[in-house]
Amino acid sequence: MENLMGYAEFKAPKGVIKVELETENDRIVRISLGGDFFMYPEDALEQLEQKLIGVPVGRENLLAVVKEFYSGGVQTPMVEPEHWVEAILRAARGGQK
Repeated sequence: MENLMGYAEFKAPKGVIKVELETENDRIVRISLGGDFFMYPEDALEQLEQKLIGVPVGRENLLAVVKEFYSGGVQTPMVEPEHWVEAILRAARGGQK
């Protein structure tokens, strides 16, 4: 069992996404999301973190979960699901581009 911790910042068109995460066997076991973007409703960020726990670290897996999260009516002006996925993948790679 390999535990990896990572951190990354990703500049989206309207804000920076900050991701701190811990993975175990290529699955997210802990994640903290933040940054200087707008999200409506404001408390939705915690819901996204919860949805990502247990998800395998891979572009398609993450994108499916984030798109499902957005289907609930969450809005983040000029920050798209793909931006979240890129930030998470960078953190999983230890902050590399």
